[in-house]
Amino acid sequence: MGESSEAPDSAEATDPLEVIKPLREQRRGPVVRRRSGIQHGTMDQHLLDSPPRSADYVRTDPWRVMRMQAEFVEGFGTLAEIGPAIGVFGSARTAPGSHWYERGVEIGRALAEAGFAVMTGGGPGAMEAANKGALQAGGLSVGLGIELPFEHGLNPFVDLGINFRYFFVRKTCFVKYAEGFVVLPGGVGTMDELFEALTLVQTGKITRFPIVLFGTDYWRGLIGWLRETVIAHGAASESDLELFHLTDDVDEAVRLVSKMAAQGDRETPGRPVP
Repeated sequence: MGESSEAPDSAEATDPLEVIKPLREQRRGPVVRRRSGIQHGTMDQHLLDSPPRSADYVRTDPWRVMRMQAEFVEGFGTLAEIGPAIGVFGSARTAPGSHWYERGVEIGRALAEAGFAVMTGGGPGAMEAANKGALQAGGLSVGLGIELPFEHGLNPFVDLGINFRYFFVRKTCFVKYAEGFVVLPGGVGTMDELFEALTLVQTGKITRFPIVLFGTDYWRGLIGWLRETVIAHGAASESDLELFHLTDDVDEAVRLVSKMAAQGDRETPGRPVP
């Protein structure tokens, strides 16, 4: 009899699509892109890059406005019922297990135990730490992510997450739905969020809004520069240093944001701006 003509064994017949390595994902709003579907650039980049002077480009801008509007609607609708929340900012590069990571966990846990939802940028590092602490304490852990060329995705400790395309929409949601900010050591992004909040308080756009800088040694140089250079040259007032608090104590940080949040409606007029 001749040799069997049976099909090759299962190892040889395995469909190559059944064995797929972990994929890089690109998230743009609710859309997930992989492999050839990944696009280059971000929506902020497309919006702010100098456009070609053509009628075609002019006709596309109104549609971008509609997309921005949709992000506001989605963000407002999602966050409107989360209750009192505190925004926690800090470096995405903070290593798990490091001193500042563990302090972030403590802050997230303490804020949750005080009855606040903990709202971060949803990424790794200090943001992940605060979300982790909130989750450990049984609180609501919120992440407001952002589309970036280097995708991180929301950290695994986020219970409620939104991915934004535009930075300014995301920052508006942070300020609108947070009762205050706790700012851990961070870099350029953290500074951006910090000074955005300081500007809004200093100009009276928002009132009764506590901002706590956590980490005396880390922030001392910035405060010294503000006092010895910015204020000394008349570009700011000494009273502007009262717009934030500096501490190394987790309980004091929570006490400060809780006390000011409990003072009432943020629309109540605050102290006069110098």
